[in-house]
Amino acid sequence: MIDLYGIRNCDTCKKARAWLDAQGLIYRFHDFREDGLDRSVLEDIERTLGWEDLLNRRSTTWRQLADADRMDLTREKALELMLRFPTLIKRPVLIANNKILTGFSPEQYEKAL
Repeated sequence: MIDLYGIRNCDTCKKARAWLDAQGLIYRFHDFREDGLDRSVLEDIERTLGWEDLLNRRSTTWRQLADADRMDLTREKALELMLRFPTLIKRPVLIANNKILTGFSPEQYEKAL
């Protein structure tokens, strides 16, 4: 089973979903905003990717955070921020075939799937 995590109106998520659809692949889309995010799922993803690579420091949400939230980041603080503000997670996150990818690249997806 392929799981795709993201936000429905995210352009990159839309591209990933369109690519999966065009390949005829069946997947489950999990919208962070609508469906929420379990800490255990986030921790599983983070263990593979690392919180530094998972945290989207280029997002509008990141820029709107208080300086105190952005400073002195630790794994735990970053995870708490991502749980509170799922738009801080780089997306989409694809989980398939014991692999976890973030972002979208047709080449990456072909290789993983």
